[in-house]
Amino acid sequence: MKTVVYDEQLHIEAYCFEGIRQSFPNHFHKYYVIGFIENGQRYLCCKNREYVVNKGDIVLFHPEDNHSCMQIGEDTLCYKGFHIYNDVMLHLAKEITNKKELPQFSKNVIYNEEIACYLTTLHKMIINGTKDFIKEEILLLLFTALIQNYGQPFQNDIPECRKEIEKVCEFIQSHYTEHICLEQICQYAQISKSTLIRAFTKQKGITPYRYLENIRINEAKKLLAKGVSPVDAAIQMGFSDQSHFTNYFSRFIGLSPGAYRDIFCNKNKVGEKYGK
Repeated sequence: MKTVVYDEQLHIEAYCFEGIRQSFPNHFHKYYVIGFIENGQRYLCCKNREYVVNKGDIVLFHPEDNHSCMQIGEDTLCYKGFHIYNDVMLHLAKEITNKKELPQFSKNVIYNEEIACYLTTLHKMIINGTKDFIKEEILLLLFTALIQNYGQPFQNDIPECRKEIEKVCEFIQSHYTEHICLEQICQYAQISKSTLIRAFTKQKGITPYRYLENIRINEAKKLLAKGVSPVDAAIQMGFSDQSHFTNYFSRFIGLSPGAYRDIFCNKNKVGEKYGK
């Protein structure tokens, strides 16, 4: 089975090949290919070098890197990847390195659990149609890690940007009920996206999107404690839908929104029963 989704926000294509045994002859693409082997084993030849890629491996192909691959073993292939055209990659590289140059990766096959986590998380978000700016945040974290570890020399000094971070927090606290994007936040604080994510994470210990989620969940708790329904709380807090709200609330609090609300409703009923 082959699945392809184009993300109009990020301008990249997400691919998923499941249950594939097909061999692919020597060929190349006119764009970058970043892929993750979720299952199966393949023999890969890239630029006249031979590899055996296994579950957990990541492949990195530049435009016009010639490569071929074939099935090894009994397990069928499950592959998740992205196709990224040069203009999009150029924009990403400029955002991360402040240099308008296409990145050159030092390896075609890597094993890196942090990068694999970013890859699979971003892929799932694109396939599921996630709209929040966490998707763009993960994309920048992914390519920062790729360029930092496998690209050209990378300046790893993380600026403090204390005043800018204060402005970011101010903006989020004022607009957490709205659908906001990374571009809006960066324009308000006068800071680039990549610098924001790196500096904010260093200073706060969480990314800007996690900070937004925390604000929303804490405010949602107040609404639920007053008896507001989970559906209304989700809408008022700016969540895209109730299931999204329920998943995040349960992850942060350990209870579903409904169960949390019932605790306070039952408490009030006991108070009424005893005339309190």
